[in-house]
Amino acid sequence: MAFVDTYVKEIIALEVALFHARARLEGAADAEALHDLRIAVRRIRSLLIPVRAEPAMGPLLAAAKAVGQLTTPTRDLEVMAQELEKRGMDGAADSRRARLELEHQLIAEHATLQALFTALDGWPAAFRASEPGLDSKHFEKGVVKTLHKHVDKLRRALKDAKFDRHELRILVKRTRYLTQAFADLSPLSSKAEKSLKAVQSALGSWHDHHQWCLKAKVEADLQPLAQVWAEDSAAELERAEAELDTLARLLPKRSKR
Repeated sequence: MAFVDTYVKEIIALEVALFHARARLEGAADAEALHDLRIAVRRIRSLLIPVRAEPAMGPLLAAAKAVGQLTTPTRDLEVMAQELEKRGMDGAADSRRARLELEHQLIAEHATLQALFTALDGWPAAFRASEPGLDSKHFEKGVVKTLHKHVDKLRRALKDAKFDRHELRILVKRTRYLTQAFADLSPLSSKAEKSLKAVQSALGSWHDHHQWCLKAKVEADLQPLAQVWAEDSAAELERAEAELDTLARLLPKRSKR
């Protein structure tokens, strides 16, 4: 199968996964439905990175980004409820979970999500008519170039001790998701991929705890956990810094393009 055919097939499969996730979200009985919906959207966005400069890709890129923005607050609420339950604060967890069923329904019926399905329906024809869609070998080379470009950017960031850790977290996420999307073409070794995942995990946990500390300043029922979260945030950042050193050693020294 030609590279472009495999590519189109993968995005169509993600559209099917989105339909299933939305149905589960409407059922209001599946705690992982929103998470799975967001994963499908994230994978679509990652697959589109190599062709984001193509005007015909604009509608799907914009629609996928909009769904990501729409669903982030609700997913954050889910994660917060899980954290509170783990800490034994059932009352605070229940008060937040009480909002989730309505929010899930609003997302499932939201025009923003429907716009994504509409964009997905029109995307295969638009892609196949675009320059990358008409030349499979050239498109594959473009994907490889994009992968190396992101790894190069990450490597440069890791060499800069002053690089903002919030921006680094986003760069790490984007690089990992992109290399996952095109695993067969990724320049990363299996050890580098594992290290990248560990860095993402540590920076993600650090970011979550940091955000929870900020929420504790304005949401009174969270204040008993403020100090614990501050300590956990510092510990996760320290873990991330150690893993960043490992990742820097494992990344390719320079791209071979």
